[in-house]
Amino acid sequence: MMTNLVVIVGPTAVGKTETGITLAKNLNGEIISGDSMQVYRGMDIGTAKVTEEEMEGIPHYLIDIKDPLESFSVAEFQQRAKEYIQTIHDKNKLPLIVGGTGLYVNSVIYDYDFSKSEGDEAFREELENYANQYGNEALHEKLKEIDPVSYKELHPNNVRRVIRALEVFHLTGKTIGERPQQPVTSPYNTIIVGLTMEREKLYERINLRVDMMVKEGLIEEAERLYNQGIHDCQSVQAIGYKEIYEYLRGDVSKEEAIETLKRNSRRYAKRQLTWFRNKMDITWFDMTKDRKKKVREINHFVEGKLF
Repeated sequence: MMTNLVVIVGPTAVGKTETGITLAKNLNGEIISGDSMQVYRGMDIGTAKVTEEEMEGIPHYLIDIKDPLESFSVAEFQQRAKEYIQTIHDKNKLPLIVGGTGLYVNSVIYDYDFSKSEGDEAFREELENYANQYGNEALHEKLKEIDPVSYKELHPNNVRRVIRALEVFHLTGKTIGERPQQPVTSPYNTIIVGLTMEREKLYERINLRVDMMVKEGLIEEAERLYNQGIHDCQSVQAIGYKEIYEYLRGDVSKEEAIETLKRNSRRYAKRQLTWFRNKMDITWFDMTKDRKKKVREINHFVEGKLF
């Protein structure tokens, strides 16, 4: 019999953490974080990391496993998540993946084969040096001719993804979009729940969340990382840190940094929703009103799909 796997996705600030914990309590489950940034130790406020108190005794995995200077790939996430799914299943408990990093979650659901896109370390290093010498925009321009789709989709400052797009073309002669499609069947009995919300309400929640993060010490958290010499690495490219770093460098005022963070978070939520709707087979639940009632509905829905 296939292993049951419940997945809860949705945009930032929609209420995934709270919903996941309630379901895990009701369904004898344990949670694997599906967030690419919560793996980093010392980056708690800016990643909206679940606290010990919020966990309510439910074990959480793939949180606080990396130092901020370390890189973390989707392939590593997939390997570790699959191991945890098996571990949780072997305890006769229900594994739940809860998080908003779509590609990471999808890599587990559909068991992506990363061996088909090996890397070229020397080529990557060459591109990194090019970006350091000539700037992120100059590197981004290299995509224009060979992969106009990625050129439009990727921000110049997302250097890691720009390099990956260039690397894939270098290795295969095809753009990322032209590569063979990954499998569309899952090795698990996967139940995917998507949380959504009326846009105005969601944006209001995002703005309030940012204000709360600042109140709880986001700027001090970012300053501590900044003073530890944690610059120009994967972890602090994340929304929540890169904006505050601009303030710490003296490029913008504190107020401007906070407004930019709110704007970038709203835009990210919009991109997340688009991604989930295009890439995953999801049953959606609107969390705008009466959240407790909706969580009961989700609970009932999931129970009906379990083997």
